[in-house]
Amino acid sequence: MRRGSPFAPLRPLAPGPRLGLGVLFFALFLGAWAAATYGGLIKPLFLADPGKTLRSGVQLFVEFGFLQDIGITVFRVVGGFLLAAAVGVPLGILMGAFKPFEALLEPFISFARYLPASAFIPLLILWAGVGEAQKLLVIFIGAFFQLVLMIAVVIGETRRDLMEAAYTLGAGQSSVVRRVMLPGAAPHIAETLRLVLGWAWTYVIVAELVGAEAGIGHRIMDSQRFLDTGQMIFCIVIIGLIGLGSDLAVKRLNAWLFPWYAGR
Repeated sequence: MRRGSPFAPLRPLAPGPRLGLGVLFFALFLGAWAAATYGGLIKPLFLADPGKTLRSGVQLFVEFGFLQDIGITVFRVVGGFLLAAAVGVPLGILMGAFKPFEALLEPFISFARYLPASAFIPLLILWAGVGEAQKLLVIFIGAFFQLVLMIAVVIGETRRDLMEAAYTLGAGQSSVVRRVMLPGAAPHIAETLRLVLGWAWTYVIVAELVGAEAGIGHRIMDSQRFLDTGQMIFCIVIIGLIGLGSDLAVKRLNAWLFPWYAGR
């Protein structure tokens, strides 16, 4: 393959073609969905067609106050994610920078990150009830352990030559962390937070399936009782759109904060 080909490994793609290809895949997906449902390949009981899904979505907004459900779900995702970041980022920095902390904490955190957050729901209901605290804790558990390890890996990959240069110039241990390790790892930490925010969205529905009286997950459960696949699909699409919007917003913020990294 020629070096100038758009399919050359790691060759950047212009914004226009990049956007066009992304929209194209969405169009192909929508076309396949429409063909399968309007063409009778899948019964409406199992998969609503795009038109029925859109009408169900309008009904949710007009008759059931769906905007309030969206707001509650966004609050839960952001709240649980911020709690995980507030605790996980400093802990990950300690683990990545100082090997005794890594030796102490990594075995347990590596063990805990394999435990599904949904398994904690019965315990969290006993400990925190069925209110907002329980739902925030589910998202916290789902994001925290992964975040700590990823941050530790990022910090641990600091270039040793830069650290040795700082020591040679008279920097102390805390100065090396503050003035060498953190600035060098900051763009990677920001990207890690963006990825973990996406994971937080995958846990919010699990958190809302039990004991929730509002939220997108609550609406999905209500739709299941009435076998309304249109509402279920619309709720899922809304989660995807909000998640995509938040991902693009954080990505744009990271590009503004770290322009030298975004251009790589």
